[in-house]
Amino acid sequence: MKTLGIIAGGGSLPAQIIEFCKNNNRPFFVLVFEDGFNQEIIKNVPHAIVRIGAVGVAIEHLRNAGVQEIVMAGGIKRPSLTSLRPDAAGAALLKKLGKAFFMGDNALLKAVTAFFEDENFKVVGVDSILNNLLAEEGVIGKIAPNKQAEADIKIGMAAAKNLGVLDVGQAVIVENSLVVATEESDGTDAMVARYAQRKNREQKNGILVKAKKPGQEEKVDLPSIGVQTIENLYTAGMVGVAVEAESSLLIDKNELIKKADEYGLFVVGVKYG
Repeated sequence: MKTLGIIAGGGSLPAQIIEFCKNNNRPFFVLVFEDGFNQEIIKNVPHAIVRIGAVGVAIEHLRNAGVQEIVMAGGIKRPSLTSLRPDAAGAALLKKLGKAFFMGDNALLKAVTAFFEDENFKVVGVDSILNNLLAEEGVIGKIAPNKQAEADIKIGMAAAKNLGVLDVGQAVIVENSLVVATEESDGTDAMVARYAQRKNREQKNGILVKAKKPGQEEKVDLPSIGVQTIENLYTAGMVGVAVEAESSLLIDKNELIKKADEYGLFVVGVKYG
């Protein structure tokens, strides 16, 4: 089996991939950056901690570990240009990135993916390793959306796709046929928090809708939701979440469904178009 390099950010996804590799005897190596990772995931596993601008050091670690395939998992905060302090390889990456460094996440991730592939690593998607994470079409769990929610989901899916064209975000919140919030660079959780601040908690009708961006770099940034998403929706007084079927990841799927059922929130996979 090819050695898998796991470039690990925040959240529970890197730990799931590590567990999969252990259970399937797949050799792996974990690369984390100095800030923004879960310390627990590197205990008793082969790993290296590098500064985010030290690209040459990172590549050297990956090659020394015999890594042939790379998966990027978990959120990594985009650094400011002044904080990077790039080494020679980092400077070469910045030159390759060009304007993409200042653009949306999809443009940036496409350029980063191309850089690693130019270095003779094969970049693979999380779904190619944990293929049971992809959201299926239809109701996922015990709770189904009502007619108003179904109409709002259609509106939200079209709005999320339009937002994705701009490479701004992947998610919107819809309430009574109106798009009332759109995802910004700070992510879905922050959008839901903003919505919660102005929301009348007695009126439960807001819906989170997430969809793949048109032209999405599918190897590194598929839309995803997890248990924390469900917790946030419940706290915000929302009624459920719809994700694009077969193009979105359900992290900790069993726990996610269990929590959604407990809170009376629907989770549904929807085909677009």
